[in-house]
Formats: sequence, structure tokens, C-alpha cells
Amino acid sequence: MAFGGAGLVVVLVGVITVTLLSAGADSDPVRTEDSTMTFPESPGSADTVNLDTRLYLPTTTPAPAVLLAHGFGGDKNSVDGQARDLASRGFVVLAYTARGFGASTGKISLDDPDREVADARGLVDYLSTRPDVVQDAPGDPRVGVAGGSYGGALALMLAGTDRRIDADAAAITWNDLGQSLFPNYAAQIDPNAADSYVPPTPAAATAGGTGVLKKGWAGVFFGAGALPSSGGTDQSSQGAPPTAPEQQSGSPDPCGRFATEFCAAYAQSAVTGIPSAETSALLTRHSPVSYASSITAPTLLVQGQQDSLFGLDQADATARQIAAAGGSVQVRWFDGGHDAGGTSPASDAEIANFLTDHLMGTGDTTVKDSEFSYSLTGDPTDQGGRAQRMTTTDYPGLAAGQEVPTQNIELTPVVEGPSQIVVRPPGATPSAISSIPGLGSTLAAVTASTAASALASDIPGQSASFRSEPLGSSLTITGTSTVDLTVGALAGTQQSVLFAKLYDVSPDGRRTLPNGLVSALRLPDNTSGTASTVRVALPGVGYRVPAGHHLEVTVSTTDQAYSVPLERAQFSVSLANRSLVVPSVPSESTASSVPVWPLIGIGILAALVAALVAAGTILGRRRTAAEVEPDLIDTPLVITDLNKTYSNGFKAVNGVSFTVEKGQVLGLLGPNGAGKTTTLRMLMGLMTPTSGDIRVFGHAVSPGSPVLSRLGSFIEGSGFLPHLSGSENLRLYWQATGRPLEDAHLEEAMTIADLGTAVERKVRSYSQGMRQRLAIAQAMLGLPDLMVLDEPTNGLDPPQIRTMRDVLINYARTGRTVLVSSHLLAEVEQTCTHVVVMNRGAVISSGTVQELIGGAGPTEFRLDPVDRGADVLRGIDGVGAVVAVPTDSSAVRADLGAVQTGDAVRALVDAGIAVNSVSRSTRLEDVFLDLVHDDVVKDEQKVLT
Repeated sequence: MAFGGAGLVVVLVGVITVTLLSAGADSDPVRTEDSTMTFPESPGSADTVNLDTRLYLPTTTPAPAVLLAHGFGGDKNSVDGQARDLASRGFVVLAYTARGFGASTGKISLDDPDREVADARGLVDYLSTRPDVVQDAPGDPRVGVAGGSYGGALALMLAGTDRRIDADAAAITWNDLGQSLFPNYAAQIDPNAADSYVPPTPAAATAGGTGVLKKGWAGVFFGAGALPSSGGTDQSSQGAPPTAPEQQSGSPDPCGRFATEFCAAYAQSAVTGIPSAETSALLTRHSPVSYASSITAPTLLVQGQQDSLFGLDQADATARQIAAAGGSVQVRWFDGGHDAGGTSPASDAEIANFLTDHLMGTGDTTVKDSEFSYSLTGDPTDQGGRAQRMTTTDYPGLAAGQEVPTQNIELTPVVEGPSQIVVRPPGATPSAISSIPGLGSTLAAVTASTAASALASDIPGQSASFRSEPLGSSLTITGTSTVDLTVGALAGTQQSVLFAKLYDVSPDGRRTLPNGLVSALRLPDNTSGTASTVRVALPGVGYRVPAGHHLEVTVSTTDQAYSVPLERAQFSVSLANRSLVVPSVPSESTASSVPVWPLIGIGILAALVAALVAAGTILGRRRTAAEVEPDLIDTPLVITDLNKTYSNGFKAVNGVSFTVEKGQVLGLLGPNGAGKTTTLRMLMGLMTPTSGDIRVFGHAVSPGSPVLSRLGSFIEGSGFLPHLSGSENLRLYWQATGRPLEDAHLEEAMTIADLGTAVERKVRSYSQGMRQRLAIAQAMLGLPDLMVLDEPTNGLDPPQIRTMRDVLINYARTGRTVLVSSHLLAEVEQTCTHVVVMNRGAVISSGTVQELIGGAGPTEFRLDPVDRGADVLRGIDGVGAVVAVPTDSSAVRADLGAVQTGDAVRALVDAGIAVNSVSRSTRLEDVFLDLVHDDVVKDEQKVLT
């Protein structure tokens, strides 16, 4: 299954890169410092490793600091968007590339407490020396640590080993890496006490010992790290691992950048499917489970519900360990995870708010510390397929005396009799398919279609099922359901491996496997034929089962995503009691998120926009005529007095107003921190303004506005699926919009991409420039009336930039409109008809390009003699500064102001000065620099007065 392996590495290693709604480089004037820091290879070693680091400095210091760790396979650039958002909130942020990745040296040791975690402690030492970081005591900076997946485990382990950490936030990470990669959700119990179970916490899942290897995820995980280093090139914009170089002479290291002990452990486990005792101990030592009880800093755990790698039970276990030791812990579940592109803008915002509250003391942490929230999904036909954000007062079970509310659902066997007999065929083939690494939720949704049901359904003869009666009312599942089973194996069976699933079955028989999740079970080796009674923890979900549907528990002998024993086996499966115990936490709906379209959830920016459009279609039915301005119905864009202020008081956008007319190519210019990207995000409905008005073709814009369907956009990355070709990615995006394929104008878009035959190659082989061109083509699908592009020429070479320039000009000539943000001023001058210049969140100039450059810039005179000529110019009434040209001793530059060039030349000639040449600077770059400089000077003068 190559499709489920290397082709999907991006969703594992890019878990931190999907920060589409977090503040970017234009949200705050953030300065950065890149440096290389050296640390010991291990305690007492003379060898060293070099870490590639980047420090983000806010406008005001000293400030609290945040140490920001990246996901597996990424580097410091992977978290750039999140780092800039935190810096815009006033934090000093230190991002870095962990050893073994990117430009950093050393070997990958999977968060070794003596290596990677020790490196992080060394970085905290460095922050304690910075005068721009608030210090709580000598050598003790005020610092928080955050990260996702690989970085999330490191954040927890650092907090558990360094008392200087004042707050830590971990997303979509593991508690015990051994249990995550070798799960076993079957714990032996006393059958006489099997009907009195109350879960300690909503997603508790007691491990039952040695488990079953997640061979799909393990292959992705170790395969990515085994690739050689790319030599420090920027591989992080898509979150992809280093690409293998051309084959060199000699034998390559099969371990790649992995430390030897992990390479050997994986080689053994991949063959047997069972970890050795040494491997289990190694993985546990490199996990938060060994350090969580020592965490004293306030902790936030953000876990994804669409995650077949690190499920909700992993965060649940960490929360219980921290709380049992007296620590403060918050838990959030969100509708995302490794199977849905990693973290989400909402989860990143949760982390940023948490760090702000606990490091800056700007919020009411008392209420937030006890609050528990999660995303509630359901049947795709229920409530329009929308995920609701649910909130309750606390995470049940963490405090003494709390119990998790549960409901007992009675089950009966689908096949009558004392037990059902299931078979594992020789070679474990054919195998059932319930999830694919990185696409578990997608496959779960596909099972709803008749065409795909044979692929994703359980194989006859290999599964036993137990179902409930149709539900009289809807049922909310909040966490891990359990069922007690009695499993017997035929004599001679050495490995009893099974897989349990919880289906939602509609009245018409359609089976939905929530988020594509499955629980692997390994029972004790059995050669006597005796039965074992086990409590099975089903996958943790936040899910609503509609009234009239019934629940079905299925136990299968095979699963494609796991390392299944190959010898033939036969099992009997029966209910130890008839109760399915379902945790159902009373909670209130606080918000709805975008429609739950799993294919969109994989991180495709354009598909996210399509989801917002779809949501807007529903919301649009409630809109009133007051939200449409008839006089502006033919005007592509009108922005009036737009403002955006963050919770820390920083004003990213301050009273911005401008209009874009049909047929214009308008360039939005400004230095980093000017507020350009923040303005574009609000225009796209991806961010809510503090105040002001945005009108697109007369319609007020808000998240989900139907008028957004008339926009095409490219803002900060595309998130293409790497295992699909360029053309397949374009088709997939368009299909997600729900519009007819003939309206996509795919051929025109692929012509725009100008990729030739490469458009049929898989995107993972694309260079950054090729991805950029494909992203522009994606924005042009459907030939939108208004196209919004943020830095579209990044990664393009000069000929490609020239092609892009012609495309935009010709596109506008059709009567459509283009709004483009760019830092390449020469290109803006040649491409755009109009310009809006922003600085410090405000518009400082606007007009046509010719208006801006026509009346500005000094005039250069080549004179003989030059000194006397300069004096003549200075003597002309109205002429400003006259300065020598450093590169030409015979020339001067004069600010003529209102004086006409001809009058200046006449005065020079009358004075006997030879005028050899006259040229006036009309470069947009000069005008732009003058405008920005003048704006800064005015601001400084205001401060002084």
C-alpha cells in the first residue's frame, strides 16, 4: 500500500504547518534573528550538534518568551506562521530545527531526554541571557513551550524536567509512544464484575500490554526519518520530509538520520509486529508518560478527533497523570489531527490564548482552567454535516468525586447463537480496510457511498457484529465507549489479534465509521482453546448518533493498517454482557465549525474556502436585504474604515479604506507588519474584523458569505495533496466546491500553470516554484470575478515571473479584477494599474501607478562644471535638496518640488552650465521607500511632541 505510506508523509510531518488563520508576517512588525547554537551530543560527550534557530522579536521588550517546537520532518520554518502570530501578541519566540532535521546536525533520537529534551533546556538557558526576555529570577526566564505531535511530546517532557517552564501547550501528541505505535485496547477483566464499569475520564483507555504494530503509520514515521538530509534546504513549506538525493556510489546508511537504537528497534518490530521488551522500554522513556507527573506548570492539551496515530486516549492519559500529581491541566478536542492536516487555526488560537493568559496575565484563567470543549460531528446528513463546538464546565474525572456520565446501550448479536465464529485467512489476505495513514477520516466518509462500501466494509467470515435497537433519541458520544467481550481461540493459535470498531448505522443500512478509527486488540497467546473475557476500549470520538439510527460493534480479524499475524486462525466472539458503555458528557453548543468534509480537512486552503462558501449558502438564506448595497453591486471590492485589534491591544489594521474597480490590477504594498495579509484574511472571511465594512459586489463579507464564491484566492500556501498529480489536485479542489466540472475551466487553468507534462506528476516531486504556479492556477479555477493573491511570485524564477505578469494583465483585460499583494515593487510597477500603500496598519497612499511615480522622485542632472551647476540649482526658488550622486562625480540629484524641469534646465544654460543629461527617477521602489520613510518620521515626531 504505497498510497498509505510515503505518499502521505505530509500529514504526519506537517502537523504544525496548517496555520491558515493564524496571524502571519503582516500582523505585526516582527524582527527575526537567525543563528546556529551548539550543544553536546549527549551528556559528557565531547561531540557536539548544531541547531538552526530563529528568534522572533516583538515591538516591545522585554517580554515573556515562547520556545516553539516543530513536528516530525519539519524545521524552524514549519512553525513560522505560528511564531509570527505569537510575536504579534507580544512574545519573544524562539523557533528551532531539532537535531536530525533540516540544517541541524545530529541524529534523530525521538525526543530523547538526554538529547532533544536536553537541547530544549539549553535553549531555555539561552533565553535566560537575553535582555529582551522577562526574567523571573537570575537564570530563570518567563517562558512557555509549545509544539505539535513530535514537538508536543517534547513540550511536555521539557515541562516535566525543567521547573523554569511557566506554561506548556501540547497538540496532537502521544502519552506513551509504545502504546501509540503498538496499541492494545483489550484489558482482561473478571467476567463477574464486567457490568459495573464507570470510566475514570471521558477518553480513558487502559492499555492491555503488548499490542499490534501500526505498520502503516510506523512505515511513514520511520521511513521519513530514514531519508538522508537534504542539506538544510527549506523543506517545510509543505511539511514534507527531506527528499532523497540522487543515488551516490557506495552503500547508503539504511538508518538515514535515525539514531542506531531506533533503527534496530524498528527493523525488529517491522518483521515480527511485536516490540521487544527493550523497544517498549525505550519508547516509554521517550514519552511524556515518564514525566507527566512532574509537570507543575499550567498545561494545555489539544488533541485531534481525526487522528488514527495519536487518539484522544493519549491526551486523556496525560491529563490524568498531571492532575493526579496536583498539576493544572486543560483539555481541548478539535475536529482535526494527523488524518486531517494536523493542527487547525482554531487549535493554534487556543494555544496562543492560553500562553497569553498564563505568561502575560491578561485573561481570566480561573474559568478557562476548568473548561472542557470538543467538536461534535455526526452523520453527514445530520445538521448539514456541520461540526458543533461543545463546551462544559470541566473535564470529568480529573477532580476528586467527579464521575463521567454514561449511558448503557443494549447490544444483541447480529447472528443468533452463543458466539460468532470468525476466521483469519492465511497470509491475512484479503484484509479489511478501515483507515489509511493520514486519510482515516476520508475513508470513513467514503464508506457512505455504495461504490466504495465493498472496499471499506468488513469482509464476510472475518467479522462478528453486535447491534443495538434503533435509538429513540439522538445520542452524544463524548470519548471512549467500552464493550466487554469473551474471545476464544482454536487450539494452536499463537497470536490472537483482533480489531474492534463502532459503527453508526442509518435506517437504510448505510454504515459510518466515525473518523475511520479502529481499536487493535491483542489477547494473551492461547494454545488451549480457553476463552478470555476482556474489556475493549473503542476509539474515542465526539460524535452524535441521530435518532432512528443504531450502533453496531464489529470485531474483525484483519486490518490493512496493522501488522496482522500471517498464520491462519479461528476465533469465537461473544458478548460478556449486553452493555455498550457510552460516555455522554452534558455540554452546550458554543459555535459551529465549517462543514465536515474530510477531503477538505486535509489542509487544502482552497478547499477550506470552498467549505466556507458552502456554509455561506446555508447562512445566506437568513440574510436580509440590508446586507446588500445596491449602489455597489457592480463594484468588486469596497473596504471602509477596517480595523483589527488583537487581545493584547496591538492594532494590526487601523482604519483602512480603499476601492477596487472592475478591470483593475491593484497592488497592495507595504513592509512586513504593514497589515496586508491581515486585511486579505478579513476580505476572505478567514478572520473577523474588530470593526469596519467589507463589500464584495455590494455584499457584506463575513465567514461563509455566499458572495465569496465569486472570489478566487491564494493566501499563504495551497496545501496540495502530495500523492496526487497537479491535475488531480485541481480536479479534487473543484469537486469539493460542488459545482459542475465544465464550469472549472480546467484546461485554461493548467495552461496558466505552464507545467507541461509535469502537471501529471505527483505534487511531492514539485519544486516550490512549480507548487506556486499550480496554486495560482487553482485560484483561477472557475474564472472568478475577483482574484486575491498574496505574494504570488514567491519561488518563481524571472521567466516565470514574466509569465505570471502577462497572465494577470490579460486576466484583468477580460473585465475581471485582480488584487495582488507583493514585495517585488518592480513587478508591481509593470503589472498593476493601481496601488494602495500600507504601513503600520494604515493606508498612507493610493492611486494609479502613474500618479504615484509621476510626481515624485528626484531629478538627476549631469553637469559641467558640476559644482557651479549645483549652486545654480540651489539658488532656484522652490528647489529643495541638491546632493551629489555617489556613483557619478559629474552628476547631482535635485528635489525640484513644483519647479518644472524645463525651467531648471533654462536657468542652468543661462548661467553657462553645460547640461549633458537630465533624467527623473520614476521607480515605484523610490516612491515607496520615500512614503514609508516619511510615515515613520511623522510617527516619531508625534512621539517626541
